[in-house]
Parts: sequence; C-alpha cells; structure tokens
Amino acid sequence: MLARVAGRRWTVEESFQTGKELAGLDEHQVRRWTSWHRWTVLAMLAHALLAVTAAREHARAARPHGLIPLTLQEIRRILTHLLARPTHDLTQILRWSLWRRRHQAVARDCHYRRRDQSP
Repeated sequence: MLARVAGRRWTVEESFQTGKELAGLDEHQVRRWTSWHRWTVLAMLAHALLAVTAAREHARAARPHGLIPLTLQEIRRILTHLLARPTHDLTQILRWSLWRRRHQAVARDCHYRRRDQSP
C-alpha cells in the first residue's frame, strides 16, 4: 500500500514538473487568489491539451520509420510557431519538426549502439 502511494506521488511530481516547463505553471506572480486561480487553470488546460495531443499521436499505429514520436516539447514548439510567431508558413514549420525528430532518432540509435558496445 505504501509503495503504491509513493508511486502515485512520483506521477504527480512529474506532472507538476512538465506543467512548469511546458505550460508556464510557475510563471505567475501571486497577488490575489482569483488571478492565481485563473492562471493555474489556464496553464493546466494548456498542459492537458499538449498531453492529449501527444497521447493521440502515440496511439496512431503508423509512424514513419526513422522518426521519434511527437513529444510534448515538440508539439508545444509547433503550436508556438503557429500561434505566437506566424512569420513562417505551416510547411516550413512541419519540415523543421520532421528534421528535428529524424535527427533525434539518429542520435538515440547511435547512443544505444554505443552503450551496447561499451565494456
């Protein structure tokens, strides 16, 4: 029972950490309860949107060979470029994302091969 509770605590801590990194959960200066509450709800909603999008992407059966799956960070990066900095067109943003994911897959494979060969 105690191990299960400790395991759940780790999951909650991980969720808070990703919420801080990706959705700006820790970037609000608290002055009033109402403003803190609104900021927290919006940050958690943004984090939930990223998590659901990533989960749907992972559930898709067909993923191109040589690419890592879309991560929360990559989804956030794509959405930021589309919404906050609309200077680039969609095809350029998606090409950049595909290049990053392919590069990360190659780096991951090289790391695994090197780790398997070390004594």
